[in-house]
Amino acid sequence: MREILPPYFYRRPALEVARALLGMRLVRELDGQRVSGRIIETEAYQGEEDLACHARAGRTARTAVMYGPPGRAYVYFTYGMHWCLNAVTGAEGEPAAVLIRALEPLEGCDLIAARRAPQPRPLWLNGPAKICQAFGIDRRLNGADLTAPQDRLWIEADQPAPEIQIQTSPRIGIQNVPEPWRSIPWRVFLTISETTRRP
Repeated sequence: MREILPPYFYRRPALEVARALLGMRLVRELDGQRVSGRIIETEAYQGEEDLACHARAGRTARTAVMYGPPGRAYVYFTYGMHWCLNAVTGAEGEPAAVLIRALEPLEGCDLIAARRAPQPRPLWLNGPAKICQAFGIDRRLNGADLTAPQDRLWIEADQPAPEIQIQTSPRIGIQNVPEPWRSIPWRVFLTISETTRRP
């Protein structure tokens, strides 16, 4: 096992963590097997003032985890069918999180393939809902500690992404959010992820 990223890694602004997570390894212990993927795409959501962030409405039952300690999993349900995984960032009491948008599959590929059948490998993990389907992530992992292995979901240190490979763009799927939040370039990704990203 590689070193698990510690709480202080997440105790920074969301955009800084979103960039730092590129190249790190998301790990899930699933059905007694280790499943992992290299993080290649993320999005930052920072505070109640960010009108694309769930915390824009303040603290609710849904967003409470975002106000808690950094390094926890914020797992939410969307479109009535999909789960999405975020890592809580920043200081406790200041809601912020990074959405894990895409992975490059590394370990447990047979299990990932079975859970994502009949999709081909490039489409296994190229979206946040696909990651949660492949890794068996749902509401039971909301609030899980990503800095320790007891919840069977964590993020390990790996090779940081070279700056030359990092690109930015506006966040995806927030067309109804007013400016400047709709266009702010808080999606960060590796150039290799653009070939596999869902439009």
